[in-house]
Amino acid sequence: MGYVKLELRCPRSSPMVSSADPEPLWTLDNLLEELSYLELQLGGCDSSPSPLKNIERKNFSEGKVIGRESKKPFVMCVSEDDVEEFESEDESITTGTRFYLSDDDGSDDEICMAPATSHLMEKKSLEEGILFELEYEHQLMVKDQLRNTLSALELSQKNEIEKSSIAMQRLEKYAEARREMDRRLDKQYQRRIAEVLDTHLSIIQRDHEQRSQIEERRIRDDAAVEEAKRKEKALVDERLHQEQARAEAEARLNAIKQIEAQKAALEAEKRAVKEAAEMESRRLKEAAAADAAKTKSESKSTEQKKESYAEIIESPKQGSSNQKKLSSGIRVIASEAALKAEAAHLAIFNEVSEQSRVVPQKEIDRHGRQMYKYIKQIGGTVENVRTKAHALVQLIRDPALPLPVSTLIFANKVVSLSENPTGSFDKGVFACGWVILLVASQVPNVMDLVLAEFHRACIYTIPKHLQASDLSSQTKDYWIMVGYREEDGKIESTSDFLNRVESCVKLYAAMIQTEIDGVEHPHGLKEGWAWLAMFLNHLPANRATAVALEAFLKMAGFALLRRYKSQFMKVLNLISKRFLPALKQRGKAVHDIVAKLEQYLDDKLYLREPVDRHLQGSSLSKFFD
Repeated sequence: MGYVKLELRCPRSSPMVSSADPEPLWTLDNLLEELSYLELQLGGCDSSPSPLKNIERKNFSEGKVIGRESKKPFVMCVSEDDVEEFESEDESITTGTRFYLSDDDGSDDEICMAPATSHLMEKKSLEEGILFELEYEHQLMVKDQLRNTLSALELSQKNEIEKSSIAMQRLEKYAEARREMDRRLDKQYQRRIAEVLDTHLSIIQRDHEQRSQIEERRIRDDAAVEEAKRKEKALVDERLHQEQARAEAEARLNAIKQIEAQKAALEAEKRAVKEAAEMESRRLKEAAAADAAKTKSESKSTEQKKESYAEIIESPKQGSSNQKKLSSGIRVIASEAALKAEAAHLAIFNEVSEQSRVVPQKEIDRHGRQMYKYIKQIGGTVENVRTKAHALVQLIRDPALPLPVSTLIFANKVVSLSENPTGSFDKGVFACGWVILLVASQVPNVMDLVLAEFHRACIYTIPKHLQASDLSSQTKDYWIMVGYREEDGKIESTSDFLNRVESCVKLYAAMIQTEIDGVEHPHGLKEGWAWLAMFLNHLPANRATAVALEAFLKMAGFALLRRYKSQFMKVLNLISKRFLPALKQRGKAVHDIVAKLEQYLDDKLYLREPVDRHLQGSSLSKFFD
């Protein structure tokens, strides 16, 4: 009987045995198929039933054998008795074969199969058995090498993973260290920048303080030089005065001698003069009666009185240039240049007023309300000034009214802000000056009409003063010409009048010092300097003029100092030496305004820039397109 050749479960076309799996995963079903295949090959060599048939197929079908899972691999082994039989030379066939089922973990559980009557293979020679053992050992050795290689690879993989994780941790730590170092460097750079900036600002502040000190020292030196010159001039004037006094005394003695000689002739002439005076008095009485009758037949308003008064000023009069006497015993104190400028502005005003009479009063009132609304909303920012000035220009150019009439309405409304000043008047006065200049740069004759409205609202903006010769001349008409208002047949109080004078002069002073790049000022700071000179040279020192002077210096003193420097200091010295002493002679009624002027001079308030003089924002040089 021949033997059955067992083959590995691998493709039959495989060129090498080593290409097969050294430890195939055979299931019990696969084992049964192989055994069935072997039985078919052996055929019916033995009619006795195979011991494998006695095994219950139920357990195999369920995939369990003696508590083991069907999916577990198994090993087929040969017993020692069979090996001895293979080594025996006398016996020609084997007597039986045993099969063992074992797990990978080397469990001792086994299933012993009964000795089979059929023979699986023929007896091998000793050389073939040794070769079989060597091959088996070689397979075991290959398996061990594979297991070791796999273990080494797994260990190497674990080591690589650990190294990678360690390297990643190091990288994270390095990145965190770099970030921390960057943060520290940023803090150091910021600290250095702050230190450099503080140092730069300190240097700028120190330089500014040094320049301010140098400027103040220069101003003090100029004031000292001017004081020395003034003292020297005073000494020269005193000498001249003494010489003139001696000359006058001599002339007086000579005049007395001449008077005594001409006394007789004068007595004779007195009688002739007396007769001529009586005749002239009778003629004046007749003329006065005719004038009284004419006055009763005419009803004149306050505005007409002012216009007639303006005509009186414009007409040529006899006397000095700074004192002009009215027919009612009221003397006009002003310079000839100031009166000419006033006459020119009022002439333009009267001409436009004539044109406004043909316009419906309803349309004038409507435009006036709209303009006054925009003017009241003027603020201290560039955007606000830009918006309000543009809106006012568009409203002035409205074709519903003639342009001169709209311009006159604007001038009247903008000056009327000073007639009822509020607590926030000083904050918006500079912004209002900007609006006036911007509108004047776009509309003709605006500045002339605004100045005319200033002159009508306050005579000290000319500057001019009306002085009554006596108490009898201080009638209601006189106070109205000075600038007092009449309400319900009564003249307003002096405090209300002075408050309006102060507000009007503040607005005028703010307007003249307004400067905008690219816009020419028709009545700028130069005119303000001329106003101050005419004011101090011609106007007397009283309560009203002192209030106007203090308001003007408070608003325009800083700008005048920057422009005229030492010349302005001379003016302040003149105020301190002449104006204030003359004002103090007025008594207790001017104590409050004297204190304000002394505080302005002593505290050097002219060195401080007025609040809100500069608008919040950039320049308005490119205001209009």
